[in-house]
Amino acid sequence: MIKLNYINLIFLFLAINNKRDEKSKNNKFNENNLSCRFVLDGLGANLGESIALDDDIIIIKNGKKYLGIPLKHVEEKEDKLIVRGLVDKRKALQMGESWRDSYLK
Repeated sequence: MIKLNYINLIFLFLAINNKRDEKSKNNKFNENNLSCRFVLDGLGANLGESIALDDDIIIIKNGKKYLGIPLKHVEEKEDKLIVRGLVDKRKALQMGESWRDSYLK
């Protein structure tokens, strides 16, 4: 009976580790890999520099303003980050300023 419980614990730990591995493989971006990189829109215009991640939103510093862009719209190209599609500047500014208000008080 003790051996059976021991074997069940081993399988439980293996299952937990497999879930962690899958999660890290599925996680497209690593927070440390995204910070301090220039962010461009689809046309190549500079949006600013990435400074933080807030769940699935990348925070970009653009002068004195902060923009928030969902990660699903961002792709890596060499040493820059590219935002795919059109950027709704008003919504991005709203998300970025909301982040600034909550984290940089």
